[in-house]
Amino acid sequence: MDPLGAPSQFVDVDTLPSWSDSCEDELNSSDAEAEKLQEDAIRSPFPYNKDINGKVVLWKGDVAILNCTAIVNTSNESLTDKNPVSESIFMLAGPDLKEDLQKLKGCRTGEAKLTKGFNLAARFIIHTVGPKYKSRYRTAAESSLYSCYRNVLQLAKEQSMSSVGFCVINSAKRGYPLEDATHIALRTVRRFLEIHGENIEKVVFAVSELEQATYQKLLPLYFPRSLKEESRSLPHLPTDIGNAEGEPVVPERQIRISEKPGAPEDHQEEEDEGLRVDLSFIGSHAFARMEGDIDKQRRLILQGQLSEAALQKQHQRNYNRWLCQARSEDLSDIASLKALYQTGVDNCGRTVMVVVGRNIPVTLIDMDKALLYFIHVMDHIAVKEYVLVYFHTLTSEYNHLDSDFLKKLYDVVDIKYKRNLKAVYFVHPTFRSKVSTWFFTTFSVSGLKDKIHHVDSLHQLFSTISPEQIDFPPFVLEYDARVRSTSFSFTWCCTLTVM
Repeated sequence: MDPLGAPSQFVDVDTLPSWSDSCEDELNSSDAEAEKLQEDAIRSPFPYNKDINGKVVLWKGDVAILNCTAIVNTSNESLTDKNPVSESIFMLAGPDLKEDLQKLKGCRTGEAKLTKGFNLAARFIIHTVGPKYKSRYRTAAESSLYSCYRNVLQLAKEQSMSSVGFCVINSAKRGYPLEDATHIALRTVRRFLEIHGENIEKVVFAVSELEQATYQKLLPLYFPRSLKEESRSLPHLPTDIGNAEGEPVVPERQIRISEKPGAPEDHQEEEDEGLRVDLSFIGSHAFARMEGDIDKQRRLILQGQLSEAALQKQHQRNYNRWLCQARSEDLSDIASLKALYQTGVDNCGRTVMVVVGRNIPVTLIDMDKALLYFIHVMDHIAVKEYVLVYFHTLTSEYNHLDSDFLKKLYDVVDIKYKRNLKAVYFVHPTFRSKVSTWFFTTFSVSGLKDKIHHVDSLHQLFSTISPEQIDFPPFVLEYDARVRSTSFSFTWCCTLTVM
């Protein structure tokens, strides 16, 4: 209500239902069935997360009337575009907005700039410029549109904004296909909320009636509202789901070509260190492989003369090759083993990943494909803190991963895997496995020994991870119950003997 008692034309975002509230009864009516299905399913790279869904709102209406910290205006490079979104914002904000925009001196495609909201209910307006779309320049358009959403959210984070109202940035005038653009918008917001969700309370997608149907169709892919919806949406995800931040993956941009192929070798290392862009994927033809003397680099590594920065770049390039291969190869045979899957969170809120040793037939599978599958599943998990639960239960010699494979895995994976891995719970270890683990963490890798925790029973594991947060293979539960029963009987007999 305004001071005179008339109804306000503005809409308070806190009164709008969140995405998690929509169709909740229908989606959760068979949770037990969904959880049963989830045991046999591969988790989506965009897993069900009720907290994130609670921050997202899909609303049909004019973004200009939203009462939130900031709203988004889509415009052109001179910030003078006349589209329905801009015209409504300008009309409600008043004449002061035009004066403020002149001080910005335009805005490049993909950038985001800030002004006051003036007469709007929103305190700020974030202006951004979406790309013009042409099919032959699709890659550039995807990257620019991603930058629009990412830069808006980054600006909101830097300014400590609690809520952001998005219009559909890809205006019809610029010719961007609505469905393609919506994929980029949703996955970019999802990834940002996964990493920086504590900074933003509400993200509103303000859409028109024409746009609403597309958003309703694609939102479940990136913000599933139940385990069942997650499982149902997984086959409909596009091939390119972006990297850990939602940015489109463009292999062509990763080709690394030396600026001066004929330059003397003495300057090669200095030039490598000066590179600031990670050019990771190298083509198969000779010209695309002109990246310096590989033999010399390896020799310098062995001699300890290659700088730390150059080593990190070389490692990142190697990891990105594995990641590119993991995303393109058919790994369904490895996935069907159900040896690696995501479950709940531990008592500290960290993602829990489960490895089932008994489900890894080491002698029967291609271990390079197993490594690719690990990277495929873990790449988006490892951007945040996580823990591993390894069930060694009832494994045989045919299930034991040898130290050479584990060393290779440790050497291949990106630094984020090691930095964000907070604990490895080794469940039901044997004496032999404890000794092998000690030797491996002492002599083969560094920095891992203190993270290993041997857990003899599930009861011990429950002190750090609640039972409902882990999907247990049935044989693990049966074995643990049998061991506990045997242990109790032995203790009881000893007590009677002493008495």
